[in-house]
Amino acid sequence: MSTKEQQVQEMTDKIANFISYMAKVLPDDVQEKIHELAQDEKNPMAKSIYETMQHNMDLAAQLNRPSCQDTGVLQFWVKVGSNYPLLGELEDILREATYKATQEAPLRLNCVETFDEFNTGKNIGLTAPYIHWDIIPGRDDVEILPYMAGGGCSLPGSGKTLMPGEGYEGVAKFVLDLMTSYGLNA
Repeated sequence: MSTKEQQVQEMTDKIANFISYMAKVLPDDVQEKIHELAQDEKNPMAKSIYETMQHNMDLAAQLNRPSCQDTGVLQFWVKVGSNYPLLGELEDILREATYKATQEAPLRLNCVETFDEFNTGKNIGLTAPYIHWDIIPGRDDVEILPYMAGGGCSLPGSGKTLMPGEGYEGVAKFVLDLMTSYGLNA
């Protein structure tokens, strides 16, 4: 195996491991905020929900399983220098890391080939994972920000062209109407 092949394999493994980890462990600031809000909560039902969230986080760690049943379709925001040595391999690295994490975590199989109507079983497809590229001329580094976008509250969306006279109030009404139409997934 050449040095470049070794670098590709090492990067693929590290990204796959990170994807698997982020499916199982919430960021420290999120965990701290949940704990803080739970301590301040007075409503018994809300307090019970916070306790359930904490129990779920504990079980995810103990069982080494994702903390949410819908780990979503992976998205990557990639800021990469035009001189980054693995630029040409980066898309394949991210796709392979997604597949590897899907098998190892395991992640929910969320990619369906639209026209052929079948689940790939790999979490990769024609445009999955979605990769947003920001190529920086003259640089030789890379920054990769992964995001698991579940179909519940992460991916629903809508757009509307407002009439000029609707102004800020029109925007606020549109957002509020849309959020309330989603119910629990807002």
